Amino acid sequence: MNTEAFLTAPFVVQLHVFSAVGALLLGSIQMFAPKGNLPHRTMGILFVLLMASAAISAIFIRQINGGNFSFVHIFVPLTIIGVFRLVLSARRGDRTGHRGQVMGLFYGALIMPGLLSFIPGRLMYNVFMGG
Repeated sequence: MNTEAFLTAPFVVQLHVFSAVGALLLGSIQMFAPKGNLPHRTMGILFVLLMASAAISAIFIRQINGGNFSFVHIFVPLTIIGVFRLVLSARRGDRTGHRGQVMGLFYGALIMPGLLSFIPGRLMYNVFMGG
């Protein structure tokens, strides 16, 4: 494991990783925790903030495409729209819609881009594979 690769990464990259990993851990807990109570709502608010932080910070990460947006940046607007729809469905009391939005964000905005972060040459690959 090459932690130096992470520790020497720009602050925005570190913020992005902390936000995404935090949302991943919190989302994993939320899947199995009781729903509708105060802890669920509190952790849900934190999940939304972490997802928004991960999406916004990703806008400023452009190392892999010569300073331009890359294909991975398609997840930024999808995440922002998903967060908005998640909050809207929760506020409306639409449990089915809310659950769908959460699962869509979890798998589509955390798991899929998370797996892409392990492409050779990218930071997570370098951290875990020693590149």
